[in-house]
Amino acid sequence: MKPSLKWLAVLTTLGMLFVLLGGALVTKTESGAGCGSSWPLCNGQFVPTDITPELVIELAHRLVSGSVGILVLMLSVWSWKAIGHIRETKFLAVLSFCFLLLQALIGAAAVVWGQNDFVLAIHFGISLISFASVFLLTLLIFEVDKKFKAEKLIIDKRMSFHIIGITIYSFIVVYTGALVRHTDSSLVCPDWPLCYNAEPTLPVNLFEWVQMGHRAAAGLIFLWIAYATYLAVKNYKHQKVLYWGWMVSFILVSLQVVSGAIVVLSRLNLYIALAHAFFISCLFGMLSYLMLLNVRSRKNAAAEKKANIEESSIPSTTSAK
Repeated sequence: MKPSLKWLAVLTTLGMLFVLLGGALVTKTESGAGCGSSWPLCNGQFVPTDITPELVIELAHRLVSGSVGILVLMLSVWSWKAIGHIRETKFLAVLSFCFLLLQALIGAAAVVWGQNDFVLAIHFGISLISFASVFLLTLLIFEVDKKFKAEKLIIDKRMSFHIIGITIYSFIVVYTGALVRHTDSSLVCPDWPLCYNAEPTLPVNLFEWVQMGHRAAAGLIFLWIAYATYLAVKNYKHQKVLYWGWMVSFILVSLQVVSGAIVVLSRLNLYIALAHAFFISCLFGMLSYLMLLNVRSRKNAAAEKKANIEESSIPSTTSAK
């Protein structure tokens, strides 16, 4: 595999991370209207004159997103040609670019026409899918030269259930977290883990429900990943990719929970908040890779079962003759 393709893949993956963090920065600094209601120009100008911090943040995010979009297109086309024989490549190539384009269109629509908070919260999740697709393409490229070797895994039904369930559920956690930001519910509950530690009560308004709903969702995924990691340690030590995949996932979800608590206790420290977005992005990428391994395992099991059936039918055919 050409080193230039590997460098492009790594650069594009890092670029997608910057797009995700840039989107989080725009939301957290309330810079979405920094360029007014015009898109792709800023305040209707190619080179804006009335410079504000919000304008710089929003314009920088647009420029980074556009540049990374070109990289994603290049990576999609090049990987299609270079490793198109690998069965997941073409699907991931199309998925990465299409979802990045969809993310840009939703962002543009939000600037020009405005959007409901519940619709805007989908924006981060769509960006995550595009990032995960690019991340998986990068791993496939490195697998070709055995730089990142994934064994032919045999995953049982119980572990398969947890992989699929946690990956789908993580998207719900991501959505509730984005909803917290878009509804300005980040500091509606001043304490942690409860909304008011001194007087434990049920949420009394929409904002408290959004905040506490996200905390409950985050707590559940922490426990779920901890249990799946326990199963991996117990049953899959010999399958290193799956074993370390869950170990890394547990570390990331732990950092996610801790950073979420610090965000509240530090009264929305910007750097911690961006770290919070970074950890969930990495976690979703890792869960997506576990999902890929699970799909491979099921296809390998089906192929092996088919081969066994064909092999067992040969003696009976011979005896019949």
